Amino acid sequence: MRTSSSPLARSERLARSPAIQRGDQWWLVTGSGSILATDPTFTGELDRFAAAMAAADRAVVDLRSCQDVPPAPRWQR
Repeated sequence: MRTSSSPLARSERLARSPAIQRGDQWWLVTGSGSILATDPTFTGELDRFAAAMAAADRAVVDLRSCQDVPPAPRWQR
């Protein structure tokens, strides 16, 4: 199924790729249009990659928040 291209927020894109998730569906989007990804193996990999990217983003946020906390004095460790 092909649809005309529509403006999409960058935050919807998966790691600067042409893959975009809308609801439970994955779409591959280019400047000339988009196509629904229907292969369950492919979409499963996209799901796993998206979950891994989200976990990595959370880990970076956690690391940055730890950097904002001054270290405890040695005698309190």
